[in-house]
Amino acid sequence: MKIAIAQLNPIIGDIENNAQNICKAAQIAVQREARLLLTPELSLCGYPPKDLLLNASFVEMLWAELEKLAKTIPNNLTVLVGTVIENPNAYNEGKKPLFNSIVLIENQTIKQIFHKRLLPTYDVFDEDRYFEPGKESNFFQLSSNIPNTKPLKIGVTICEDLWNDEEFWGKRNYENNPIQDLVKYGVDLVVNLSASPYSVGKQKIREAMLKHSAERYQVPIIYTNQVGGNDDLIFDGNSFSVSRKGEISLRAKGYQTALEVIEYEQNNEDLKTSYIANTLETEEEEIWSALVLGLKDYATKCGFYKAILGLSGGIDSSLVAAIAAEALGKENVLGILMPSPYSSSHSISDAEALVKNLGINSHTLAIGYVMKAYDFLLEPLFKDTEFGVAEENLQSRIRGNLLMAIANKFGHLLLSTGNKSEMAVGYCTLYGDMNGGLAVISDVPKTRVFSLCKWLNRHQEVIPHNVIVKPPSAELKPDQLDQDSLPAYEILDAILDRLIHRHQSVKEITAAGFDYDTICKIVKLVNRAEFKRKQAPPGLKVSDRAFGTGWRMPIASRRKLD
Repeated sequence: MKIAIAQLNPIIGDIENNAQNICKAAQIAVQREARLLLTPELSLCGYPPKDLLLNASFVEMLWAELEKLAKTIPNNLTVLVGTVIENPNAYNEGKKPLFNSIVLIENQTIKQIFHKRLLPTYDVFDEDRYFEPGKESNFFQLSSNIPNTKPLKIGVTICEDLWNDEEFWGKRNYENNPIQDLVKYGVDLVVNLSASPYSVGKQKIREAMLKHSAERYQVPIIYTNQVGGNDDLIFDGNSFSVSRKGEISLRAKGYQTALEVIEYEQNNEDLKTSYIANTLETEEEEIWSALVLGLKDYATKCGFYKAILGLSGGIDSSLVAAIAAEALGKENVLGILMPSPYSSSHSISDAEALVKNLGINSHTLAIGYVMKAYDFLLEPLFKDTEFGVAEENLQSRIRGNLLMAIANKFGHLLLSTGNKSEMAVGYCTLYGDMNGGLAVISDVPKTRVFSLCKWLNRHQEVIPHNVIVKPPSAELKPDQLDQDSLPAYEILDAILDRLIHRHQSVKEITAAGFDYDTICKIVKLVNRAEFKRKQAPPGLKVSDRAFGTGWRMPIASRRKLD
């Protein structure tokens, strides 16, 4: 029996278009002789729909479109569609108003509805805000298109439902373990329909987890994941299947839509090994692929086709320009050089070399005379004071204003180029270099920026060599270097990793061998910069802990160092 996996890229809220893509996938599945088609979690509305779910009309439109979709599905194909279902007992019993559900369509009719049992409510997930958890195990019988063969009993799980194996994780986060319950019902196969966001290294965790579950429970598993960028979240796809022996039997390519077919051999009661795409070789390769996809989808889904960014000759803007050229096409990227009296000659030449390497468009706007105009206007207020951060930041804010004016005039998407290290400690200028519609690398630490650029240059020079080897500098005053204000990035990023990702205390980080005073300085900077992060543009999430929807820290707070 052949089973098709549709790795779809929905647009959140575009119900009709999403339904058409499911219909197209169904037609291809039939052409490839599939008996069953799997689509991702909430494939009809896109994940995450957030507060669109609070509109009753939105939920009603989903059901109406689902009924129309059912009529278009060929009779010889069963389809599992992810959608939202209203909870009829919500108001009488004080329950949540909706279910995160999978609908089974067969013979052009909605035959069964399955509800997600485990609802993630942590980091970027907020499902308990909208959904009631399902209480029952989900499975169905699928008749074979081969004569004299028994029907398959297939267990249905939705994303988080498979992330609660206490033997794999060493603990349970929820009371129930849906796959354990399904095995008691004697299912032949478990399918998991997911919308699992990307973070670096996550695919290895998914595969290891499902290999363990398949081998532990002696049941094959098919995992279908959403692909594409939705706001700050990037969905990498990377759908795959695992045999009951715990071996990968199919792996779809990541970061693109796909439809793959896997065969269940009923005589062996297992999945037949099928197409296995190579995994991406390095973390740099997968981060690059994720950022390109995230920028491309954010721009196109928001109606932008061209991007603009400032080119300083530094490594951050160079990397963002390279990502933009790959995502949107070099002809759709405009780089603006804005040298000041403090800009070094190599910064200008490095930016010009980058423009040539990438083949993007560029324009130069020298800001020296604008700085003089600001100095003249502010002189009555600033007289008898020393030159300081306010004057330094004027340069960044002048550049930010110019970039916004050009973006506004021509309808371009302005890309902010700050990295995660800067965003963490506030080494950035509000209403200056933080201006933009998308912060492309705000979840990429500075040390990773360097490794990405070196990886990008592995075959030929894309990022000019001097950009990579010269000391980082904001160039807002004479002879300025980042390390005048911050520890070396290798030290800064190592401390930030322990503080942000591992949730370690000052005592724990000190015990790991880092300088106590340096740690305290960094912790204070991180806490103080919260007001900046709250006003930053959305940033693409590529780590397990980003300064985005999953980061919920107070601004007006006062806490002791622990």
